[in-house]
Amino acid sequence: MKFVNEFVEGEKLLDIELLVVNVSKGVSNAGSPYLNISLQDKTGPIEGKKWDATAIDGIVVEIGKVIKLNADVIEYRGNKQLKILSVSEVDQKTVDYTRFCMPSPIPQEELVRKLNNYIASINDEDCKRIVQKIVDENYNALVTYPAASRNHHEFMSGLLYHTICMADMASLIASYYDNIDKDVLISGVLLHDVGKVVELSGPIATKYTLEGKLLGHISIMTAEIRRIARELNINSETSILLEHMILSHHGNKEFGSPILPLTKEAVILHFVDDLDSKMNILDKAYAEVEEGNFTQRIMPMDGRAFYKPKKK
Repeated sequence: MKFVNEFVEGEKLLDIELLVVNVSKGVSNAGSPYLNISLQDKTGPIEGKKWDATAIDGIVVEIGKVIKLNADVIEYRGNKQLKILSVSEVDQKTVDYTRFCMPSPIPQEELVRKLNNYIASINDEDCKRIVQKIVDENYNALVTYPAASRNHHEFMSGLLYHTICMADMASLIASYYDNIDKDVLISGVLLHDVGKVVELSGPIATKYTLEGKLLGHISIMTAEIRRIARELNINSETSILLEHMILSHHGNKEFGSPILPLTKEAVILHFVDDLDSKMNILDKAYAEVEEGNFTQRIMPMDGRAFYKPKKK
């Protein structure tokens, strides 16, 4: 079966299975209903349009479901798009979702190995106990969830990939400066986004949950650290330092942090988080343009268009 990155303009696709990421309804100038459908497989997304949509089409095309379709590959405003001719149901129990979710650049097994190594490297007993319990309680989601519904690391295991990249950077930075509590730093890095396993719905057609919309991952994780510390009878300032890192890791109040970073470890956490997310955003944008050209304006980066240099 062909993947999205293999589709060729002018090609007719028969019985292709794709994941529905988003869908919206519209009415043509002639008064006929149509569906705008965002689709994807593990190689990337593609937009599609189903003209003369029926009520049955609206039932079949549901966010989070894999559907079967027949379509023509066309070009629209410089991008490949699907003119969908028909859609049909797929037995969701038979679906292998690894075919439809973009994978992590590093295999999940390697990410898990590095996660375990970082936990084992924590010498402070209070830090290790808090981290280990939170990881154990959220393990299945932690190793499969994306880091966001869009913008950065929005692929399967993206949350763990983002976390491990940050831990690698934080560990290196800590070696350059004095008076860095590496145990607190690494613990804060490992925990900073775990609240997203509650904030987000999962790796398939990711969206924000009710808790995500009303509470957010920062407050969710802060409350969890306090709960775990109480359960483990930890009375040192460790839990307070970790809570502070979670609360301040977005760096600015306008970006969702109720407090600014006020320890060295919190400052490092904020900068590596910001750096890693921005590099991932740029990688995605660069993948869409040829060398010697500018990207589209990137809204999460002040609306700037970035230049992709020519290789020497």
